[in-house]
Amino acid sequence: MSPRVGPVGPTQTLAFVESPVQLLNVLEWAHHSDGRPPAAPPGPAGAHPRTGDDPSWLTLVVLSPGDPMTRGQLRRMAELARGEGHRVRWEEARGGPTAPFRTVGALAPLLRGAARIVIGDPFSRYVQLLLTLVREAGLVVVDDGTATMEFVAQLAGGERLVRWHRRGGRPGPRDLVFAPVSALARRRLAPADGSTVEVFSAMPIGTVPDGVRVTVNDFAWTRSRFGPPRLTRGADLVGTSLVETGVVDPDRYLTAVRSLARDHGATRYFAHRRESPEKLHRLATATGLEVCRPDLPLELIARRGPVGRTVLSFPSTVVHTLPLALAGTEVRIAVCDIDPTWLTDHASPRAHGFLSGVTGTARDVHRLRSVGAG
Repeated sequence: MSPRVGPVGPTQTLAFVESPVQLLNVLEWAHHSDGRPPAAPPGPAGAHPRTGDDPSWLTLVVLSPGDPMTRGQLRRMAELARGEGHRVRWEEARGGPTAPFRTVGALAPLLRGAARIVIGDPFSRYVQLLLTLVREAGLVVVDDGTATMEFVAQLAGGERLVRWHRRGGRPGPRDLVFAPVSALARRRLAPADGSTVEVFSAMPIGTVPDGVRVTVNDFAWTRSRFGPPRLTRGADLVGTSLVETGVVDPDRYLTAVRSLARDHGATRYFAHRRESPEKLHRLATATGLEVCRPDLPLELIARRGPVGRTVLSFPSTVVHTLPLALAGTEVRIAVCDIDPTWLTDHASPRAHGFLSGVTGTARDVHRLRSVGAG
């Protein structure tokens, strides 16, 4: 566990991450920003403000989840962040019922002192709670996958912030209790009085609200640090957590994976960090695929290699990010549509349309028709 750092200086940036992909995209954003901290306020005569040459201009705060796979990937990503010269603060934000109170109390002085706040998940209740303590700091939202597309769309439409796979259902008791905090966080994220919110994204963004500046993430940091990869003859298949989120029926998903592996000669299955061990064991037994549990985000794993000449995926973030991370290689990204019959009865009414949009807006990918799912 990393030692706690001192107060954040007035020219510093504070980033909150809860997943390995968020941390990766903060590193991409920092690389794109070329180490430039926000402008320093006037200081005492003779004082010299920090410049981009100071590697500690960015402090990453990891709000650690409880899932072991996610924690392991976050620790690996934290090592990479330290190697880039950034400070990392690890918070056991979910370590018991009193952990949120301790975490928020400890972070309050840092939030008040930072000149810029970077977040990876505007839908996170934890992040929304922390945003209520933010006053004058500039705001940056980096990719948390396909959720970024939905966030910008909801911001443009003046809607409440709800994850796409939960839309269409009634708010639960916790949603109602948290509603005032969520509403305040949304106001913090909505540009006002001439302010600007930056969205750093590799995803296709539709209507951009006034005051939102979209900066393209082309995975330049990843390509500069890793690869190019050695290519194997076979195909690799990328897993998804659509079963775990209640969107896709597990039996139909298993049959679809088996069909894809057979039709395209896939030999490896890169599991999503949220896929359950029981599901993965069943999948390996039924398909013969080698199930791999990556210790880093897939963009880094693929860029580092070895990787198949064809990478098969269902609609997900990677159909947008892998073509960028693997630019200049001969890897072909192929995406298989989700058939409406695969959806569960509990799936959001918007699920199929949203997933089709994820596929339809992807560039530099080969689109496969949905395979038979029995």
